[in-house]
Order: sequence, then structure tokens, then C-alpha cells
Amino acid sequence: MAAAPRRLDLPVVDLASPDRRAAARSIRQACVEYGFFYVINHGVDRGLLERVFAESRSFFQQPMEAKMALRKNSSHRGYTAPYSEKFDDHPGSRGESKETFYIGPAGDVDSHNDVNQWPPEECFPSWKRIMMSYHTNALAAGKRILSLIALSLDLDAEFFQTNGTFEIPIAVLRLLHYPGDMSASDDGNIGAAAHSDFGMLTLLATDGTPGLQICREKDRHPQLWEDVHHIDGSTLHRVVPVGKNRYSVAFFIYPSPNLVIQCMESCCSEAYPPRFPPIKISDYLEERGLSSTYKLGTV
Repeated sequence: MAAAPRRLDLPVVDLASPDRRAAARSIRQACVEYGFFYVINHGVDRGLLERVFAESRSFFQQPMEAKMALRKNSSHRGYTAPYSEKFDDHPGSRGESKETFYIGPAGDVDSHNDVNQWPPEECFPSWKRIMMSYHTNALAAGKRILSLIALSLDLDAEFFQTNGTFEIPIAVLRLLHYPGDMSASDDGNIGAAAHSDFGMLTLLATDGTPGLQICREKDRHPQLWEDVHHIDGSTLHRVVPVGKNRYSVAFFIYPSPNLVIQCMESCCSEAYPPRFPPIKISDYLEERGLSSTYKLGTV
């Protein structure tokens, strides 16, 4: 049996700090020790985030028939119903209880290449404008964070934006609803099973409802799961049921599939050589059966 979770206090990084080197050092320490950190003064307007949550709640409160009319298409955009995804092998698990909605880049200005699915405008007149505004703002915040990550690796601040990392815009907005009509148990029922995100950076906003847990040592037995609490403004992880509705907004930033993953020079030496050989991202994803999922971030 896994050890009981305990509350974890993650580092807080101020994106508006005038001392960017200090902020970069904080991010480096957070990534090494936790894999997660809070960000404040990120530039995403609180009012905009509140509107995103309001629109998200309204959509998920619709009858299932209306939601399934926008079920995920071949471009991996749209709605997925509860229990349609299963990432753990617990014999009693029905799958993950969450329901989701995926939104990717909108494509050309004239929207002819937009493969997103949008709720009917007569029911959700502001949905597209609000979601794309959040997509734009979250991407800008993500790039600010990636600049600090570059500095933390002793690289130029614009390294990830000038070496082909963002050769194409790959960023996905994922709305999530964890139904509140189930409680935590040991029978395999879970909101989101244990997993590690395979993208470059994930920005996660929550409605303040608990449930998010992280595991810093995935190979430890038993695993130690730690509760991540919510703060305003704001690795292996999961979401457990807490007996109430929980909404969150995840924003995934992926590098170009043409990029080659390799150890940075500042992270290795003769005494500590790279642990893995270089590999192209598209090849890495193909080996792990993730290539189709990755397409949801492209136009």
C-alpha cells in the first residue's frame, strides 16, 4: 500500500522579479527537487482566467448528448467523456473519471485551417474569443518561464525560441472536470491516474479544489504522494477524488517534433556524461506510441 499523502509546499517563482538570475536559480532548484513550482505575476489576467472557468463549468454542465456532439475528432480536438481514458493497470479501475475538452492553435486568421471544435455560438457566444485569448496569454507566460529555464541551464535567455524549439506553434489548452459524485477509495477509481507529462512545459490553473498530488520518487516503494495545495495566482502526478466537483485548466507547450533531444553541455561533463543518446522527438514519440497524441498540438 502506498504511503499516506502529506501536504507539500512548493517554491513560488515571481515572473515579475527584476532579478531574473535569482528567479532562474529558484526554477532550477524547483525542477531538480520537485518537478513543480508555483508562478505569480505571470501576466494572465485574473478576470480572463475566471471567465475561462465560468465557460468551462457551463460546458461541462450540459447534457451528455450536447457534449458528445463535439467529441474528439481525428485532429484530437474536442470533448472526451468520463472513463474514456485509462492509464493505470488496476484490475478494478473503470478508467479515469475526468471529462476533458481539447483546444489547439486556431490556425490562419481566416480560420479555414482551424480544426478545433467550438460549441454552438448561440449557446456560448463568448467561448471561442475567451479560450483563444487565454491560449495567447498562457503561451506568452510559458515563453517567459522557458526563458528563465534557459538561464537556469546557463544558456541564452532566448535559447528555446531561437534554436528551432518553436519552429511551429505547438500549444494545447485542456479543460478538465473531475466529477464530485465519487470519493477517494482503494478500488482503482481515480480522477487522473499517475502519469508524467511528455511535453516541454505544463501550466496548470485550478479552481482551488484540492486533489492534485505529486510523487517525487517514482521508483520508491511504497511511493510517497504529496498533496499540492492551491495558491492564488497560480513530474509524476495524479488527481484523486475529494467528493466535490473540481475544475482545472491545463496548458501544454510542446517543442517542435523535428527537435533533437540531447543533454545540454551545462548539464554534463567527463565525470557525469549524458545518460541517454540524442534522439529526435518524433522518433521518441513513435517508440512510445505517443505520436498520434502529439498531433493535437499542431494545426
